[in-house]
Amino acid sequence: MSPMRAAHHSSGKTDVEHELEHTARGPVYRVLAALAQTCLVIAGVQLVTLISIFGWLVWGRYVLNDTPTWVEQLALLLVVWITFLGAAAGVWNKSHLSIDFIREMMPDPLRIPMRWIAVIAVCVFGGFLAWQGWTLAEKTWPRNIPMLGIAEGWRAVPMAICGALTVVFSLYHVGELARGEYKLTGEL
Repeated sequence: MSPMRAAHHSSGKTDVEHELEHTARGPVYRVLAALAQTCLVIAGVQLVTLISIFGWLVWGRYVLNDTPTWVEQLALLLVVWITFLGAAAGVWNKSHLSIDFIREMMPDPLRIPMRWIAVIAVCVFGGFLAWQGWTLAEKTWPRNIPMLGIAEGWRAVPMAICGALTVVFSLYHVGELARGEYKLTGEL
């Protein structure tokens, strides 16, 4: 039995009870969860596209002896989008990169304020990311990406989107903390 399953069964709740608990959450939760899932789906489609264009690059270079020059620029653009959309979804799922083992080893009187600080810090960082992403997109919009002919600002748009979503998701997590409902990934 996996550790996740063991924790799940040790809570005394059945699979059905956990599923009902998940679906019983309010409409805001469901909308934000759908938004995070949409980010993952878009990033997944972009990842498939990235793999496909690299296949085309290899085919063009070695079979057709005519390297498609646009592949590198499109790949760079896709990597930025995949990274930032995945990061935003990671904030919602509480699976983003963090060093939480120290916090989780602390007793509750210290752990709870440290969770507040962490969630608020992520929210502030998201605000900074959104602001700077928007600023960068505006400043680079007049230039075109070589070989693609689209605005350079499209490289910064996902940064702004990720920042905005990070703020929204973090504010929801602040609400969970305030209601005593905040759980880390894997906690049941």
